[in-house]
Amino acid sequence: MEQYNISKGNSFYAIGLSYKKADAKIRGHFSLDTESKINLLEQAKQEGIESLVVTSTCNRTEIYGFAQHPFQLIKLLCDNTVGTVEEFQKVAFVFKNKDAISHMFRVGSGLDSQILGDFEIIGQLKHAASQSKKEGLLNHFLERLVNAVIQASKRIKTETDISTGATSVSFASVQYILNEVENVSEKNILLFGTGKIGRNTCENLVKHSQNKQITLINRTKDKAEAIAGKFNLVVKDYSNLQEEIHTSDILIVATGAQMPTVDKHIIQNNKPLLILDLSIPKNVNDNVSDLENVTLVHLDYLSKITDNTLEKRKEHIPLAETIIEEVKTEFNAWLETRKFAPTIKALKHKLQDFKNAELDTQRKKMANFNEEQAEIIGNKIIQKITNHFAHHLKDDAISTDESLELIKKVFQLETATKNA
Repeated sequence: MEQYNISKGNSFYAIGLSYKKADAKIRGHFSLDTESKINLLEQAKQEGIESLVVTSTCNRTEIYGFAQHPFQLIKLLCDNTVGTVEEFQKVAFVFKNKDAISHMFRVGSGLDSQILGDFEIIGQLKHAASQSKKEGLLNHFLERLVNAVIQASKRIKTETDISTGATSVSFASVQYILNEVENVSEKNILLFGTGKIGRNTCENLVKHSQNKQITLINRTKDKAEAIAGKFNLVVKDYSNLQEEIHTSDILIVATGAQMPTVDKHIIQNNKPLLILDLSIPKNVNDNVSDLENVTLVHLDYLSKITDNTLEKRKEHIPLAETIIEEVKTEFNAWLETRKFAPTIKALKHKLQDFKNAELDTQRKKMANFNEEQAEIIGNKIIQKITNHFAHHLKDDAISTDESLELIKKVFQLETATKNA
């Protein structure tokens, strides 16, 4: 976005993939855990990328950043995941400059979420920006953009009802169980994995099912115990997984493993078993469907559950889009000021030259020349002139480009602007 004096020779891109075109398996190939994100940021610095933000959730993986060509960002993603360029090209999107800005606004405002009104992504975007800033990879433009998206998200959440009854995968999974399983409060439920989705699912289960027979298992037992203590639930060792599955009616898998942790060989159930896999990549092998008593439901299916609440939320999309446009207009206005900032800076330098030359002349002519007073008056006049020009350039009724060219021509600023 060189014309805005943001990044010389580079454009702003949004590249990535989401649930819209990539299934769970492909999204799993491009998912980034905490370590992978850090490695990607380190590689970006080594390769001269000046600013970028990386997000990776169960529904999308995206990079927002500056590059001479989007392939620089695509390469970063592929180098730090098991995904290939060929896979990426089949399901990915690449947006540039204003389209990339608009995309971030829609994503951060929940309008691009798989479940409309799910605002979890804005917290993840905020955290991603914080990580980039720590690594020195967040320039003024990208920081300002993220803050504008956060502002739009907050306004949509408070000024519309698009998040009323807003759900997430964790809530959708509990809703599915309540709708499909009779006497849920009497069923043995095993939750394997106590990451963010696991914690949220657990909380929703306790709240909506009135079930007190929920067992938690996590590779790191103390994490499960921390959650169990909050809800007075049972915790079992990871080594007891097969045994606990055998006694369960419902198994919810929400681990962060990169490979399946549950397959048909560890399931010995003689009674019906409902398995909900809330993981990306998939943590339950599809081969469990070979077993007669097993019903497997994946996150992708749960995310598509629609109800009257979702339909009502759709009615608030136009108002949400209006809010986005208002905030985006403010952001673009700031962007426009960046466009003429070098010219105003060059004009100020030119006026300073005029002032210094005139002071030299008057200094030679006047015996009692007041240096200090003349300097103060000269600087105040320069400030008033530059402010006047800046105010003129902000006027929507005039052509900024034409005015910039005229100012450059009148004050012979062409060389000065290039060096500013």
